[in-house]
Amino acid sequence: MNKVFRSIHERRSIRKYQDESIPRKYIDEILEAGRAAPSAKNRQPWKYIVFGGGYKKDLLMAMEAGLEREERGMTNLPKSQYGIPDARNTLRIMREAPVIIIILNTNARSPFMSVDNDGRIAEICDTLSIGASVENMLLAAEELGLGTLWVANTCFAYQEIVSYLDTKDQLVGAIAVGYADEKPPQRPRKQLEEIAEYRW
Repeated sequence: MNKVFRSIHERRSIRKYQDESIPRKYIDEILEAGRAAPSAKNRQPWKYIVFGGGYKKDLLMAMEAGLEREERGMTNLPKSQYGIPDARNTLRIMREAPVIIIILNTNARSPFMSVDNDGRIAEICDTLSIGASVENMLLAAEELGLGTLWVANTCFAYQEIVSYLDTKDQLVGAIAVGYADEKPPQRPRKQLEEIAEYRW
């Protein structure tokens, strides 16, 4: 099996990290892999903000404030409240990981604002582009011997995090990065015949 396929099949979502710092050059390599991704109309809508140390602590305090607001019932996501305990666990994981990379869509604004049809299609295309960029980064981290967790639970603290970042760009999510302190098995995957249909 070649390196790319091996990284794809061996990568896992890591929720336990060692207390060990990551060389800056590794983070740069991960970001370069993200930058190399294809994007719709070559718009390259991604922006990454890397947090560590005290800066990471401040970022996660903003996330905790958002979770506390949600728990008090002041929510933008009333049908998703079942996910708050998982978001609390995600916050714990993010505190343990030495590095957090925040992911922004520079072409989009808050998901809580309405957009017209053209704007929605452009947003979908840019989100696909960012997904390709993030996957490149996850696979690059795997090759460097690092573990990652692709985080979407930032949605519960959307307002608090973008306020802390002082940005109007759309918050897409985050990636926790560090040396893994676990080796989880692969989670179940649907069989190919369940997800693929051939018409040729």
